[in-house]
Amino acid sequence: MKKLLLALSIASVCALPLNSQAAAYKEGAVSDGGTITGSINFTGKDQAPKVYGISKDNDVCGTGEREIDYVRVVDGHLMDTVVYLEKIKEGKAFPAEVGDATIDQEGCEFKPFMQVMKNDSNLAAVSKDPVLHNIHTYELIRGDAKGPKKTLINVSQPDPGTVNSTIKVKKGPAMKVECDAHDFMHGFVFIAKNPYFAQVGEDGTFSIADVPPGDYTIKAWHGMLKNQKAKVKVEAGGTATVDFTFK
Repeated sequence: MKKLLLALSIASVCALPLNSQAAAYKEGAVSDGGTITGSINFTGKDQAPKVYGISKDNDVCGTGEREIDYVRVVDGHLMDTVVYLEKIKEGKAFPAEVGDATIDQEGCEFKPFMQVMKNDSNLAAVSKDPVLHNIHTYELIRGDAKGPKKTLINVSQPDPGTVNSTIKVKKGPAMKVECDAHDFMHGFVFIAKNPYFAQVGEDGTFSIADVPPGDYTIKAWHGMLKNQKAKVKVEAGGTATVDFTFK
């Protein structure tokens, strides 16, 4: 009897309309929105870039060493950080420039190193190199590369060309990009589930506009450091300030 009841419960959940199980973000006009501004600061020790030896395919990848500055600090501000609102159900439309994404593999390097794309959109992995690449992307469940991760794409690219894949993350806010053929190739993609996000500027500040009035959880994401969060209240037509400090 217990097994029958469990089966019936599962069946009833599966029979529910999709919008009752997981409502998608709804785009619409925002007439009384507010703005969230702030800065991303860094007070820890600014670690030196990680150095990788270029040990193969030197005619294409180059020779010697490659440095990757995973924690890039400029005048006390942490770069390559994205601030975003979590679990907002409706509001402004996604910006036109944020949707599908392209990662170029050129000179055995991912370009750009960090970018933003829309969740459930296409990622074009373009190989411009006449050597074997194997693009391997991971959903960062906790947000940073030191935490748990789950494979999203694992595709061999033996020749120049493009591989297209739909990227859809469920738990994490971003993914790490690696090449299984070259251990010195690394990159990150922040995956936006709603349009309320902002990438920190070179001056260390951010701004998120047209936010519907309400109380929100706001998070700061960085691919290598533990992500941070705070509470913020947005008043109609007002400006709220939230600063984050990484160590």
